Amino acid sequence: MHILISNDDGYLAPGLLALVNALRPLGQVTVIAPEQNCSGASNSLTLSRPLTVNRVVGGERDNFLYVNGTPTDCVHIALTGLLDTKPDIVVSGINQGENMGEDVLYSGTVAAAIEGVMFGIPAIAFSQVDKGWTRLEDAAQVARDIVVQQIENPVDGHLLPTEKPTLLNVNIPNRSYAELQSWRVTRLGNRHHSQDVIMQHSPRGEPIYWIGPPGIARDATEGTDFHAIEHGQVSVTPMQLDLSHVVTRQHMLESNWNKN
Repeated sequence: MHILISNDDGYLAPGLLALVNALRPLGQVTVIAPEQNCSGASNSLTLSRPLTVNRVVGGERDNFLYVNGTPTDCVHIALTGLLDTKPDIVVSGINQGENMGEDVLYSGTVAAAIEGVMFGIPAIAFSQVDKGWTRLEDAAQVARDIVVQQIENPVDGHLLPTEKPTLLNVNIPNRSYAELQSWRVTRLGNRHHSQDVIMQHSPRGEPIYWIGPPGIARDATEGTDFHAIEHGQVSVTPMQLDLSHVVTRQHMLESNWNKN
């Protein structure tokens, strides 16, 4: 088993190290992560400048690779030139903070997993709900259990690279391992709009803006990731990359939108 691991908090993040240590007993592990924190980077690729790949020598992160780019850059570079063979699975995280509902569209953690899926490799993104890295080893143990579950009982019937591999988005409450034995297969919930930007002034008197915090959950009904987390359960959401609006497409076809 060859596992490619990345994240968006950067190669020095405690969540990445905990995940790597938890997954090492499962097989060969390759780590390639951003040099800096890239939270909110989504699926961005760096096209305006060249990228460099460096290797950590010594210490607890020995042999970690880090890139002066985004999470997507990291996985893309690994899969298109750095690795001799494709990994069996791409794992991203453990992120500091939840990635639920529309968060997944902004998340660099989820984006790293998506990049694996785009290359036909099954992937899992892990996030810990509350920031602060509390109960991190417990979350890493749950992550290992879920990776083992995916290896032994693949959602799509097999683990080897395919045209439509599995993408799982997992959110883990900050609780003890004993309290994290309840998993729920969920769907993405929905938030209210984000709160307003925060406007301040620079020392030179120029207006500057901070993106406001996310809105509260609007759809946190049973079956959603928000509902599972609210009840202290691990949320496992299978996702797909096809953003086509099937109902609207069918309506347009029936309304003669096609023109010859």
